[in-house]
Amino acid sequence: MKKEQRVISLVVVLIMACVCESSQSVLGQGGQIHPGENLVAQGLPPIPTSLAGEVRRYTESRSASLADWHPTERSILISTRFANTAQIHRVRQPGGARTQLTFFDEPINGATYEPKAGRYFLFAKDVGGNEFRQIYRYDAADGRVTLLTDGGRSQNGGIEWSTGGDRIAYGSTRRNGADRDIYVMDPLDPTTDRLVLQVPGGGWQVLDWSPSDRELLIGETISISDSRLWLLDLQTRVQTLLTEPDSESVSYRNAQFSKDGKGLYLTTDKDSEFQRLAYMDLATRKIAVFVDSIPWDVEALDLSPDGRKIALGTNEAGISMLYLFDIASRELQRVDAVPTGAAGGLRWRPTGTELAFTISSARSPSDVYSIDVETGELSRWTESELGGLVATELPEPRLVSWTSFDRREITGFLYEPSSCFSGRRPVMVVIHGGPEGQSRPGFLGRSNYFLNELGVALLLPNVRGSTGYGKTFVTLDNGMKREDSVKDIGVLLDWIAKQPNLDASRIMVMGGSYGGYMTLACATRYSDRIRCAIDIVGISNFNTFLKNTESYRRDLRRAEYGDERDPAMQEFFERIAPLSNAAKIAKPLFVVQGGNDPRVPRSEAEQMVERVAKNGTPVWYLMAKDEGHGFRKKENVDFQFYATVLFVRQHLLGPS
Repeated sequence: MKKEQRVISLVVVLIMACVCESSQSVLGQGGQIHPGENLVAQGLPPIPTSLAGEVRRYTESRSASLADWHPTERSILISTRFANTAQIHRVRQPGGARTQLTFFDEPINGATYEPKAGRYFLFAKDVGGNEFRQIYRYDAADGRVTLLTDGGRSQNGGIEWSTGGDRIAYGSTRRNGADRDIYVMDPLDPTTDRLVLQVPGGGWQVLDWSPSDRELLIGETISISDSRLWLLDLQTRVQTLLTEPDSESVSYRNAQFSKDGKGLYLTTDKDSEFQRLAYMDLATRKIAVFVDSIPWDVEALDLSPDGRKIALGTNEAGISMLYLFDIASRELQRVDAVPTGAAGGLRWRPTGTELAFTISSARSPSDVYSIDVETGELSRWTESELGGLVATELPEPRLVSWTSFDRREITGFLYEPSSCFSGRRPVMVVIHGGPEGQSRPGFLGRSNYFLNELGVALLLPNVRGSTGYGKTFVTLDNGMKREDSVKDIGVLLDWIAKQPNLDASRIMVMGGSYGGYMTLACATRYSDRIRCAIDIVGISNFNTFLKNTESYRRDLRRAEYGDERDPAMQEFFERIAPLSNAAKIAKPLFVVQGGNDPRVPRSEAEQMVERVAKNGTPVWYLMAKDEGHGFRKKENVDFQFYATVLFVRQHLLGPS
């Protein structure tokens, strides 16, 4: 299961999370919706039961994502949700029925088939959102599930199959909880599990096996803009660095062995602002750029089974494009049959010329498609329900831009309510997480309620630090430049005031994860210019965050934010911390947090809620004891959405 780049705003995902129906456990007597047993709600007013009926059709949609092709049959595994959580289903033909295979309380978002006969597949699952994922085997013959890893407080994943199909290599933090070592195992016999490479740090990942299965290609991520490639000889255990450090930071991604094992196909931003398709000759270590005509990131790469073509997925101003590169002729061809939207999960069918992918758009939740690259025939495998919404009534965004304080252009996507709403419209500014992420024009799901029923515009900015705009742009908020991204939002507020259709007196800022930090920072810096704010699993102080985030991700975060062990950086963090400036928050605040969050610990939310409450400022707090970095379970997402709607009605749309 290759790690997919997260490109959609976390907070939009949280809002649009698909549910089947209102959870009966929270519909109480006396006309109120009560939080479920795993929810802790503080400061929230009563939520009327009538609200569930009013928003129902916005909470019924579902989505589907590609997990894997069957190795010998034309069928696929997908992840989709029918009850409380997403599970693995099998689809035997395009448009065919979805047969559910796994049935767990925790969501399962990916799976990978045994690559020779499909006798079983592997998947990873955590408990309560704690992200300590364990690897399991699902046997197709009888549906039995077997735990393959230690079952403890370790994180396991990044599965790559050997060329022979009899072993997997994967990463695990089991040794000390901080370092992501490399292990090899025969999934049919968990006792064969063995450590093959001990490494320092949490940024290591298996990328591929050599055709001979003698070597592993391994990636080491230092930061979003700095990574390295290593070769591990499994017989001698000799580890060889393939990419020597450069005078500037260079990122290498999507690396795969060529069919003959003599080289690597990869993407890199070496000598470029963007990720380009390239080839490394393993004998000389020289890199030749194959495609430099696309002024955008190549974000996905997959080599065809016969080794003759490479499928490329690009991110062009947030829109995904699919290309085919012929290795022999070096010709690049764009595939025009692909629907417009944001795509991911690019994968060749093992036995043919068919390429599958997942794609979503403003008017369609994510679904799985495939294309025959020889005939050009497009097949749609899933058609996820809109749950009562009408596709043509869902607004499509337009790309907007503004010039920031340093004359740099910043862009975003603006979703506008229909013309039936007159006058200047209130605005929800929704800031993505990461910060190395990007808001893209995907399906909004339940957020369409704010557009269609309340007449609220949604503006999703891609401030400095976002991916998709070149490697210089992504580093513009690093370290001591952290507040520059907050200034981008300040200039956006100026831009909103100049728009004839937007109401600068009714602005709400919201965001998740790093977007939660941005929300809190805006609430302190621009309290006089906004009406309210919603912080979802956000950072309130980088010093306490870096101290308490899980150890396997701490150094990766230091590369982005700065090292709190440096006295100067520590002082800077303390000065800019929303927690330190909480007295400036004079507008209502809603804080949402997962109790088991390993990334942004619960303490970040609780210390902020306590400090803001001392101001006498209205503050709502919602915590789920069975969730992690955002809510994923139906009953919890239901209640979060009801509370969000009520908060928007009272504090964004209500009287001053």
